[in-house]
Amino acid sequence: MSTIPTTFNIPSYTVVGGTERAASTGLSAVLLNRGGPYSRRGLFQALEKAGFDYIVSMEGKREHYDLEDLSGRFPFVRFILTKENLSPGEEINLAASELLSPLFFVLWNDYRLFNGINAQRISRLFLRNGASRICTVPVIQNSRFEVLHTLTSPLYYRNTVKALPGLPEKENQPSLFPHDWVGIYGREAFLRIGGFDREIKTGHWQLMDFGFRAHLWGERIHSTQLVRMVYDGGAPPADSTADGSYRLFYLKNLAPVFRDDHGHLPLRRFPSCLAKTGWDLLTAWEEFFHERRWVKENRSRFRSDARTITDLWESAAGADENGGPDY
Repeated sequence: MSTIPTTFNIPSYTVVGGTERAASTGLSAVLLNRGGPYSRRGLFQALEKAGFDYIVSMEGKREHYDLEDLSGRFPFVRFILTKENLSPGEEINLAASELLSPLFFVLWNDYRLFNGINAQRISRLFLRNGASRICTVPVIQNSRFEVLHTLTSPLYYRNTVKALPGLPEKENQPSLFPHDWVGIYGREAFLRIGGFDREIKTGHWQLMDFGFRAHLWGERIHSTQLVRMVYDGGAPPADSTADGSYRLFYLKNLAPVFRDDHGHLPLRRFPSCLAKTGWDLLTAWEEFFHERRWVKENRSRFRSDARTITDLWESAAGADENGGPDY
């Protein structure tokens, strides 16, 4: 059975370069681009020195006149050009489909690796359990070397879910989703749950959907103190407006219940759906049944429901913390 048929529907794209492998560590890098006055050459050199197998640089539909020069200088960099602008989650999906490394490290062009980051060392740590963890969140600091609030905890508030930011203070703390999409992903687990949902365009709800689906389906997202990065840009604002992306997130993650041994979206949830989404009656009915079919197709993947996850979050975090790292 396909995990999420609409999620990994890869758009048309063109590949430039990436003909050589720089190392054999089992860890590749996926570089997302926000633009800005950042040295691509300097970042590629740092990634090469760190020992990544390949680098996938997501170029979007922008025109770059330096690709021929860069691909000649860095033959292990695979530049991906798309015919349309994609969300960060869609770009990560595309990059994951291009790579074969069991692990891939997602970062932006306005991040810097701490000196001493070694891809082989990271691989040894995170492949010990067969890359079973879907994502590990590194420590991120700003340009003043202050640690950012990169961990997220879910909290029910007025019958909806809020994302509470927190500081990474210890090894192996749980997080609802990877901050700013940055993290070390296990490719097998990432593909297993279908990656990021391309139907959800708003960044905040795309991350919330990925994080909740991962936890609802039995995957884990934890932090590590062993990998650190510096963020040179300004913190991007999170848009948590209850738009169309929120409506899809709600139907796929918050509305389903877990009964017996599977997920289920009961008909009694429809009035709440109608009230929360703001759709007219016909649109809400059609969308509700569309997502109800989706939940039914994936019912055996559910291991819990959203309310249980949020209720048990604090105790689960304490249990993992006491148990220590589980690489």
